Amino acid sequence: MAEPRVPYPDAAADPSQYVRTREKGSRDVTYPDAPEPLAVPVYDNHAHLEIEDGVGLDLDEQLERATAVGVVGVVQAGGDIESSRWSAWAAASHPRVLAAVAIHPNEAPAYQEAGRLDEAIALIDELAAQPRVRAIGETGLDFFRTEADGIPAQVESFEAHIALAKKHGIAMQIHDRDAHDAVLETLERVGAPERTVFHCFSGDADMARIAGERGYWLSFAGNVTFKNAQNLRDALAVIPRERILVETDAPFLTPTPHRGRPNAPYLIPVTVRFMAAELDVDVDELCAQIAANTLAVYGSFED
Repeated sequence: MAEPRVPYPDAAADPSQYVRTREKGSRDVTYPDAPEPLAVPVYDNHAHLEIEDGVGLDLDEQLERATAVGVVGVVQAGGDIESSRWSAWAAASHPRVLAAVAIHPNEAPAYQEAGRLDEAIALIDELAAQPRVRAIGETGLDFFRTEADGIPAQVESFEAHIALAKKHGIAMQIHDRDAHDAVLETLERVGAPERTVFHCFSGDADMARIAGERGYWLSFAGNVTFKNAQNLRDALAVIPRERILVETDAPFLTPTPHRGRPNAPYLIPVTVRFMAAELDVDVDELCAQIAANTLAVYGSFED
């Protein structure tokens, strides 16, 4: 978990000053060594670079490290008012960053309880109009952390975010935790945006087949490398290659053998090489496919 260091509304005047910090506990909070650079560049489809972890790297340092190993762009994702503002600022200020903005499903009940959910969604609507905001996300449903009385707020927020993605003609990044059937049902009932991505996909092969049939993209994070994640490897094996994306979810979900240490976009090569080995394909071939998929979903980072 990460806690805000600059509370609302102080970050509104200068979103660049917003920072969150991740609890360190007894973890090793040193950043891993950089992996061997990729020969064919790729993109990190989902990260939270406003969160400080370990020794703390600022955005420029994160991007420099990433570029050095062939990760040439990052989609920075928001989850509340402050982090969505920061994401939009980062994308507007850095040519290697695009933004996703949203109210996270675990935040929606708190906003509704405070009487501010409509206000928050209206702000996401405003941010989504910016040219380098290319996705609504992360939004969705989470039945792991939210009690039953908070689920109606999650559903209301999710449906509102789906409508925003359609309104602005941009992609949508879904957070789905212990809510697979409900997420799929909602998308089918109200109609999914044209470009729908399951961020940090957590389902199994059966769900991956459904996603592939419906034209959704699956984004795999570092947890695909974890020993207990055979379901993710099974999903990777069946999803069409043109529907595969890769992400860090930084600073979380650091891939094996660095699990538990701070994650960052420059570690994408570790996950990509693992995925290529699982699929028994050439790393360069997989990188080229992932890069093409990313640009198909979000558009050019150079525009």
